[in-house]
Formats: sequence, structure tokens, C-alpha cells
Amino acid sequence: MHSKKHINWGILGCGKIAHKFAKDLKFVSNARLYAVASRDPKKARDFANVYSSVFFYESYEEMANNPDIHVIYIATPHVFHYKHTLLCLNHKKAVLCEKPFAMNLSQVEEMIATAKKNNVFLMEALWTYFLPHYQYVLDIVTKKELGNIKKLTADFGFTTTFDPESRVFNKKLGGGSLLDVGIYPLFAALSCIGYPDDITAHATIGKTGVDENCTIQLHYTNSVTASLFSAVTQKTDTQAILEFENGTITINSRFHEPSSVTIIKNGISKKIEFDVITNGYNFEAIHVQEMILQNRTESTIMSFEKSLQLITLLDAVRNKIGLHYT
Repeated sequence: MHSKKHINWGILGCGKIAHKFAKDLKFVSNARLYAVASRDPKKARDFANVYSSVFFYESYEEMANNPDIHVIYIATPHVFHYKHTLLCLNHKKAVLCEKPFAMNLSQVEEMIATAKKNNVFLMEALWTYFLPHYQYVLDIVTKKELGNIKKLTADFGFTTTFDPESRVFNKKLGGGSLLDVGIYPLFAALSCIGYPDDITAHATIGKTGVDENCTIQLHYTNSVTASLFSAVTQKTDTQAILEFENGTITINSRFHEPSSVTIIKNGISKKIEFDVITNGYNFEAIHVQEMILQNRTESTIMSFEKSLQLITLLDAVRNKIGLHYT
């Protein structure tokens, strides 16, 4: 068992998602934001002041060298996940790395191999998996309370001002809709149905060379299908609809974050609310701490196998739409 009373967290990267995570960490028992790091010294200092972090660094390696940090949350753009995860793992730090885990399968395989070599915990931060409403739906799927699933429809689209240098549109930062938000509909299909037998996909590639929207069809045995869509130039309902033999479940907008669930069975509609007062990142943080306290090096929920399946699926879709990162 872990001997520390507190789990000391470091946050690598001080952008928007890091702020959300830091806010929610206050709702996690025995969690302490111990250190933050940014390449921008002012960002690091300001972030530390807002969340009462003990240390702030302008060097990621300096933070990774701090012997009192138990786990580091990586919140940098996708294209840096691989490099920053390896840095932390090789300093014997447990790692919770934002999704997508990395840019391709080979990077993810090396990250997992490095975690195993150093005997430290590693998990992809697919936070949706840990949310109460999503676990509720997965339980219905697993127990087949509405029979077998026949079709899943999910979308995630938003509009943002075009900026070729922004994380969303810059190819060098892993921009595009698929890796940024398309991962959520794909994750929904993977977690509710499994890995598909066949994939069709097409996308609109914008002037910066990234997919501005992406339409995906996943085909399974017994005529089961998943119809998925993502966009960074178009706002969508951002729902997930699961059609079963004996009913329908709608994970209401926005399905990937704390939300409500509507179940229709025998013509009767029932809406279930979940009293979540946080952004929702605390649930994955609680799980990470449980795994660390049990001296585990792999999540029992977001396992290495699931991350490998997800990146394999992302790679397959990218190949279908002709999206290649250097």
C-alpha cells in the first residue's frame, strides 16, 4: 500500500483543461496540487497562485525531478503527449495523460512499454468513462436490460474562430476534429459495442491540412452499426443515442461530460439526473489515486488494451480520410 497520507499531484501544462482539472482536484480526498509547470513562467506562477500549488516550474524536467510528486497530469496539446509522458515515466512518476494518449499506435505502445519497464502507473485520461451517468449506461448495456444494442449514433461538433496557429487548426499541434472531439463518439462506440468489423469514413480537409469535420460509419456483425460525426466548424447536439431491441437510451447533451440520461421503454420516457457539482474530472482522479494506493500500474477501467484499441481505431479512421501527421 502507498504510505503517503496525501497524493501529491503535478500538472504539466497550464491551459484551459488544466484549470478544469485543478478545480476538480479540490473535491478529491487526500489529493494535493503540489506542483505545476509551464514553458511560460508567468503562466506557471499565476496558475500556482490560483490553486495554492506549493511549487511552480518553467521546466517540465525540473518538475519531474521533484521527489515528492507522486503523479503527474499531462495537459499539453496532443502532439506532445508522447514526449511528456516518457519524460515523467522515466523519472518514475505515475502519469495520467490527456486524451488522445498520443498521435499513433507506435507511440502508445512505447509509452505502455516504458511504464511497464519503470513499474509505474499510466492511464489515458478518458474522463467520460468514469462519469456516473456513463457508468450507469454501460451497466444497462452490459446487463442487456434493454436487449442487444442495434445502433449507436453520436456526434460532437463546435464552432470556433479560425486561427491557423491555434491548437484546433494547427497540424503541427495535432489539430483537427477527429483527435480533438471525434475521439468521444469513437470511444462511445468502442465502450458500448466494441471494435468494429469494418470502417467507412470521409472528412472535409481544411486549408491547414486538418479535418474540419469527419463522418464515420462503423459496421459490426448482426447488422449493428455506429454513425459518428465530429466537427470544429459546426455546432452539433453532442448527444449519444443507443437503440436496443427493447428501448432507446439518449445520453443528453453534452454526452461526454456530466449529463442526464433519457430512457424510452414500452413507449414510456424516463429522464435520470445525476447530481454532479464539478466539471467531472474528479472521478478519474479518484480512480487514479485508488490504483496508486493499491500499487497498480494499470487501470482496471481504462486499461492499456482499451487505449490500444482506441488509438488503433483512430489510426484506421485517419488512414480512411487521408489525414497524416509528420
